[in-house]
Amino acid sequence: MSEKKTVVITGASDGIGAAAARRLHADGHTVVVVGRSPEKTRAVAAELGVDSYVADFTRLDEVVRLAAELKSAYPRIDVLANNAGGVFGARTKTVDGFEKTFQVNHLAPFLLTRLLLDTLIASGASVLQTSSTVRFAKQIDLNDLDHDRDFDAVDAYGAAKLENILFTAELHRRYHAAGISAASFYPGNVATNFGAQATSPIIRFVRFFGTKPGIRQIALSTSEQGADQIVWLAEGTPGTDWRSGAYYYKRRDSEPRHSQAQDPDLARGLWKRSEELLGARLPS
Repeated sequence: MSEKKTVVITGASDGIGAAAARRLHADGHTVVVVGRSPEKTRAVAAELGVDSYVADFTRLDEVVRLAAELKSAYPRIDVLANNAGGVFGARTKTVDGFEKTFQVNHLAPFLLTRLLLDTLIASGASVLQTSSTVRFAKQIDLNDLDHDRDFDAVDAYGAAKLENILFTAELHRRYHAAGISAASFYPGNVATNFGAQATSPIIRFVRFFGTKPGIRQIALSTSEQGADQIVWLAEGTPGTDWRSGAYYYKRRDSEPRHSQAQDPDLARGLWKRSEELLGARLPS
């Protein structure tokens, strides 16, 4: 591999984002670390000797600021890895008025991508979304993306990961001809600090047994194993190594097991609804 790229990774202060940053940096790429925790983000950046930016995705004004800083500092961005996300506890609204899981996992990365769109198009960039298995996700309701009617932490997370897949498909449909390539992927069940704020019995069960060495080795992947998908997609050539608009698991072009995952009308509707919710934060 000879081409060196500028790769922006969100959620890179820990877990698979940090592991991907380490591998891509070791391969000679220019890595930009973005995280929520100032201490953790700066520690990873200092370890690698790379630039870092701090942004809390529960505050959309920080996403707007982040986009402006990235556009100013990097006239070329070859890869945007939208990796930040999480599953949380009791239903919480952000300062922007959106349900926290929906905002952090979908709306904030959607906003960041849209604000960087001119740079991404000019760069012929790849936009990567860290999704999940959506096999058991509930149906998405475009009129209730905040889950006002019936909130469950695991269901909200599953919906957001399904939204990542739909966003990828629509981003490909709208902008692939202009030069952007897009992919979503499932990194596997990774043993990280993911879900640390969750109160869901299911998530807490998984986290508890993830601390047990024997079970951890059998059932869960390491951060380095989970990061392989980001690294492979980031270093690969769209159209040659992977297909734009697709969903990947273990480097394989896979079909998400959900009835809504390949619904083009829903993907278009989600894009439109996301733009409506973000309103004046988007460029005219």
